[in-house]
Amino acid sequence: MVVSITTRSTSMRGFLAPDQEDGSGSGFIFDARGYIATNDHVIRDARNIRVTLPNGRAFDDVKVVGRDPRTDLAVLKIEAVPNLPVARIGDSDQLRVGDWVVAIGNALGLEGGPTVTAGVLGAVGRSIQEGNGVVLEDLLQTDAAINPGNSGGPLVDLGGRVVGINTAIDTRGQGIGFAISINGARAILEELIDKGRVVRGVMGINVATLTPTAAGRLGLPQTEGAIIVNIQNGSPADRAGLRASDVIARVDGREVKTMRDLLRYLATRKPGDAINLRVFRGRDERSITVTLEESR
Repeated sequence: MVVSITTRSTSMRGFLAPDQEDGSGSGFIFDARGYIATNDHVIRDARNIRVTLPNGRAFDDVKVVGRDPRTDLAVLKIEAVPNLPVARIGDSDQLRVGDWVVAIGNALGLEGGPTVTAGVLGAVGRSIQEGNGVVLEDLLQTDAAINPGNSGGPLVDLGGRVVGINTAIDTRGQGIGFAISINGARAILEELIDKGRVVRGVMGINVATLTPTAAGRLGLPQTEGAIIVNIQNGSPADRAGLRASDVIARVDGREVKTMRDLLRYLATRKPGDAINLRVFRGRDERSITVTLEESR
């Protein structure tokens, strides 16, 4: 079930006079106990949150279960009502560029229920930087119209299954919107329910997808993998002996073809986990074990 979310926050303007600001967004019920998935930016800094169901029933006693600004995800909870419809969750890994998708949400905060727009999947595995500096990974790109108020609503396939969470538009172009892939979001949403926050294990590196051009310049024997761009001083990666320009080809026996492969696997690991990397340094292949630390 798709829901509308309206918020009210207070900011300070000239002479410290309080100013009430209203906002709107979307969400969807993904658990029959009344748990709602949405974007963190929809409810960030909100003092009051109202959730309205498509039948007009409104809830003002909304609990913020957990927020994860790093992935722009949040979970809300309303007291469950009998026969509460729950969204069907799909498999975003099965999507192919060119597939038809549908965006549903509280576009522009218009009255009369959710707005539905259709388009095609333009790309997968996109990364964008939000205005607050947060870089969102593993995004789906679509030309289904996503407008202010759509944020947090579902992107669904033609079977009505949720494959993404609408999150951003690119104002530099026309018809380009982005959604967080549901496969990447599910573990985050579940951990927010369980712990109220996300505990991550990190190596302390920034990586990019290796290109054939970069591989040729570095004299590498392979053209796929995640290349280390830089390493934080004193980080687990630094202590393990990793270096900038090292290329990670496997992690715990799993093939790494792109940056996305590595980041998605690391997202499943916790602080204290020891992970084994197969790394190319030039033509020299080596095995390096890194023990993850909790992200700060």
